[in-house]
Amino acid sequence: MVLTLAILRGHGNNLCAIERARETRGEQRRAVVRRRRAVLAAAAGLAFALGIAVAAGEGEDGGGRAAEPPVPPAQSPAPAQRAAVDELPLTRQVGRLVVLRFAGTSAPGYVREVLREGRAAGAILFRDNLVDPAQTEALTAQLRRGAAGPPLICVDQEGGEIRILPWAPPARSQPEQAAAGAVRADALASARALRGAGVNVSLAPVADVASVPGAALAGRAFATDFAAAARSVADAVRGWREGRVAPTVKHFPGLGGATVNTDDGPATIARGAAQLREEDLAPFRAAIEAGVPLVMAGHAIYPAIDPERIASQSVPVIDGLLREELGFDGVVITDSTEAAAVQAVTGVEEAAVRNVRAGVDIVLTTGRGSYIQVYRALLAEARRDPAFRARVRESAARVVALQQSLR
Repeated sequence: MVLTLAILRGHGNNLCAIERARETRGEQRRAVVRRRRAVLAAAAGLAFALGIAVAAGEGEDGGGRAAEPPVPPAQSPAPAQRAAVDELPLTRQVGRLVVLRFAGTSAPGYVREVLREGRAAGAILFRDNLVDPAQTEALTAQLRRGAAGPPLICVDQEGGEIRILPWAPPARSQPEQAAAGAVRADALASARALRGAGVNVSLAPVADVASVPGAALAGRAFATDFAAAARSVADAVRGWREGRVAPTVKHFPGLGGATVNTDDGPATIARGAAQLREEDLAPFRAAIEAGVPLVMAGHAIYPAIDPERIASQSVPVIDGLLREELGFDGVVITDSTEAAAVQAVTGVEEAAVRNVRAGVDIVLTTGRGSYIQVYRALLAEARRDPAFRARVRESAARVVALQQSLR
């Protein structure tokens, strides 16, 4: 976006009208976003005031159909939540912007201390952290005990082989769920199992749709058709939310055009801007309309949108496509900041600062020693730069709203 503006200025006054028109379109998009936020905030407030809840045996409307759960408050932080964040010291505001990883089947002392002091939003768990249902419940209870605010406890639970809790649903992969017509039911069953185990965030569903031969994530996608994938993604989001676990749609703005998983190496998606908006974004748009509270930003480069930076570090992708065009005001979390596609361009400290400047709310750290490096880098930048500090405050408010919605 900055590069585009510079080019326009360099061409002289004959393009001023184009720039003014562009600014007008931006204002119009922002006005739409503001109206949407107001509607969502009003709906959330009404739901709270009336004590609306989706409980077992009470989830049907007058027509006998499952009632749609209200959009969670995390979609738009309330003034009270923003005020609460203002009362937090900067060390705790920055803490809301990082999710950490640890080794072992019990939370180390430093992890318990970090959560108690509010210097992390939560933790991501992997297979090496979990043994069986009883141990998992004990571990998640340990993470919650004494934490400053309900911690986000995250797992990858897409289905099939991509299940951190192998004893919990869905046993079917995402393609198998779609083929069986069981997407929403499987997501609901999984959410109930995870919620019972103390997990409150699922890093699923995958919204990527294969658009090239040999697409790296083809085996994890609901469908090869964008419209069908969009329907399945929306169903999954509704199922997860009905089961009171926050789903995370990924990997924005779509990794279906990559033949390399960004965990393993850099990837460039050679899709045109119109293709991305009309096709690749369709499942994400459907997820947002279904009330998804989190979107995971991917690490590929999209030259048609931003030829300079990977998506998770790109203002045109996060602030532009996701925030302004799609109107998403929930929590944006990165894919692993230790992914090879990130390491190919920068270290974790600079990556984290770029993430937040682009509009990301949570930096997901999964490597040894990465959490403290990221936390210190964000805190130092927030102390140095008032504009960055304002970004931190806005992101912290979104994360606090998400945490409170998951109590």
